[in-house]
Amino acid sequence: MEKAKVYFSDLRALPGTSLPEKLKKLIRRAGIGEIDFEKKMTAIKIHFGEPGNLSYLRPNWAKAVADVVKEFGGRPFLTDCNTLYVGRRKDALEHIESAYENGFTPFSTGCQVIIADGLKGTDETYVPVEGGELVQEAKIGTAIMDADVFISLNHFKGHEATGFGGALKNIGMGCGSRAGKMEMHNSGKPAVNQEKCVGCKTCAKNCAHGAISFDENRHASITHEKCVGCGRCLGSCNFDAIFNENSSAVKELDMKIAEYSKAVVDGRPNFHINLVIDVSPYCDCHGENDVPILPDIGMFASFDPVALDQACVDACNAQNPLPGSLLDDRMHEDGFCDHHDHFVNTTPEAGWEDCLIHAEKIGLGTREYDLITVK
Repeated sequence: MEKAKVYFSDLRALPGTSLPEKLKKLIRRAGIGEIDFEKKMTAIKIHFGEPGNLSYLRPNWAKAVADVVKEFGGRPFLTDCNTLYVGRRKDALEHIESAYENGFTPFSTGCQVIIADGLKGTDETYVPVEGGELVQEAKIGTAIMDADVFISLNHFKGHEATGFGGALKNIGMGCGSRAGKMEMHNSGKPAVNQEKCVGCKTCAKNCAHGAISFDENRHASITHEKCVGCGRCLGSCNFDAIFNENSSAVKELDMKIAEYSKAVVDGRPNFHINLVIDVSPYCDCHGENDVPILPDIGMFASFDPVALDQACVDACNAQNPLPGSLLDDRMHEDGFCDHHDHFVNTTPEAGWEDCLIHAEKIGLGTREYDLITVK
């Protein structure tokens, strides 16, 4: 497979221009206009952010992409699927309210908000995965599969279960229905190091399945029969008491995300955008966000989501960690082992490379790319 083209713009906006206009210029230069948008329903997959979190992408970015789609005759809508875990995006009513609260309205973005897997997360389409090793039929939100064109607009950041969250995470996990998300997560079950547990019960508050209980010493334990392996408890623990005891399950999660991503994009026009800003250590699904681990870098766009994620992680690993961040804390811990990778150093129990390796293997894209800078 020949190298993919990945287009990049920095975040400098001189007087007389703006970052949304710069994003429009980037995606036009990257070739988005080669897609036939005329009267085509176009899904723009985005993460609306859990209320309380302030690192999610601002709706101004979504409006810029929707404006370009409409410029080429398309009919865009913003979309996401309901979450598996407890929070304010687990059904369509709360999900739309959360999106509106975070600024994603038809008035601010110029297009409608549609929750792809319906009112209760059960509106799903079974999509065959060509070359799938772990998933034969992906369960994808129906509105996403009904769209003629698919665009992903992704906040590139850290993630407690997959190392980082970029295009493939937003596509694969994000487009899965609630049952699809459970299928991706169900191979990995976390455990508790009771010596580190302080009994704060934050993990239990973040568990949607009642899988966490406490003994007479207020130490947590996880009932694996109830646990779906979503990793929310792992990300919410401030004392590193929860860990993934099955490293192969992390690899399976990454592989399933790649296979779900392939189900979403196969057979129709697709285009992908990563914004490497506010690089928080954890997912925007948290109702809070930590300070960024790395400086803002810029915006990237490509027809190849695999090359796009690879280019972004390479750009991140070329940066210096920000003082006072979780990454900086990790690097100053006793016994720190430098993996020469900022995302692995932030969450050593989570991997990311397996997802891209598998995505390349099943024909989703290539990790080889040429980076083209757009001024």
